[in-house]
Amino acid sequence: LQGIFVLGLPYALLHSGYSGLLLIVLSAALCCYTGKILITCLYEENEDGQLVRVRDTYEDIANACCKKLSPKLGGIVVNVTQVVELIMTCILYLVVSGNLLSHSFPYVPLTEKTWSVIAFVTLLPCVFIRTLKIVSKLSQICSLLHFVIILLVITYCLTQIHQWSWAKFRLSIEFEDFLVSVGVIIFSYTSQIFLPTLEGNMKNPGEFRCMLNWTHFFACVLKTTFALTAFLTWGEETKEVITDNLPSFLEMLVNLCLLTKALLSYPLPFFAATEIVYSCISKGNHSNCRWPLLSLSVRGSFLLLTLLMAMFTPHFALLMGLSGSVTGAAMTFLLPSLFHLKLKWKKLSFLEKCADISVFILGFLCSLAGIICSIKGLLEVFG
Repeated sequence: LQGIFVLGLPYALLHSGYSGLLLIVLSAALCCYTGKILITCLYEENEDGQLVRVRDTYEDIANACCKKLSPKLGGIVVNVTQVVELIMTCILYLVVSGNLLSHSFPYVPLTEKTWSVIAFVTLLPCVFIRTLKIVSKLSQICSLLHFVIILLVITYCLTQIHQWSWAKFRLSIEFEDFLVSVGVIIFSYTSQIFLPTLEGNMKNPGEFRCMLNWTHFFACVLKTTFALTAFLTWGEETKEVITDNLPSFLEMLVNLCLLTKALLSYPLPFFAATEIVYSCISKGNHSNCRWPLLSLSVRGSFLLLTLLMAMFTPHFALLMGLSGSVTGAAMTFLLPSLFHLKLKWKKLSFLEKCADISVFILGFLCSLAGIICSIKGLLEVFG
């Protein structure tokens, strides 16, 4: 729930005003709700009326919903969406790494794209990662760095409390900028693709709902505090990546921490994406001698793809807004509510049906509008 993409939240507030604060809270509530109904879809009642886990993954849920049309159609849609979201996350890590290096060493005559290539070179060993054991250790370091970074930024902002002014918040906002902010905020909460695996590996799965409530609550508090204090400190001068606003003596320290976090965070979405693709390609392939080469080829291709995309789309907030609007909205709002309605329709109360339908419509409208505005913004930048 907490990633490097919270750095874009103050910038989102710049373009969404007071409504941005409401969006951060509302997104947390909706994401928590859709996470719960997604896990509900993993279970069915047996003859004794007891809930039994009959599905294991997001893909299994999708296949169960689409089995009348095609046994594998739902799984294909979910896998494609998951891979796109994970790869977009990897691309964002490269984009932000280039940005951080560029601002950490402003006297070195290199562009952000060149810095992104340098960051990419350090990630080449990811091609040889075959298990989650290494990735999990890197993720532990990332979590520690994340809280250090957030603490440093908030502490500095609190030292500037004498210049805070609520007048910096705008009541009137540009509709298109607001929609891009929606995508940024949604993307900062996306975690649904990991929830089925997480719930399945809990010692006490019955505590999942409680865990989800508390994690989303604390995530909401932390995101709101961070975004609000940063925006009140810099107001209209808030940058796409908030660390660009920090004074030079603190900027380099925080940027280097962020750079380390970004590079260490890259392997998790990269590994997850390549494993999905590899498992899909290798199904039905009985030539075991070709599998190591196939796995290496998939990882190498995806690694190169993330670099090329980072070179052509070096705009952190717009790219994050587009990702949130497309894959984030689909995996977080659209598909969970749709699957829940499909699998549990007969057992849902009228209010539960209304809630699912409302979430689906809201997610669809936000996704459609966010896609249009994010693409328009990217085209204007390139133009």
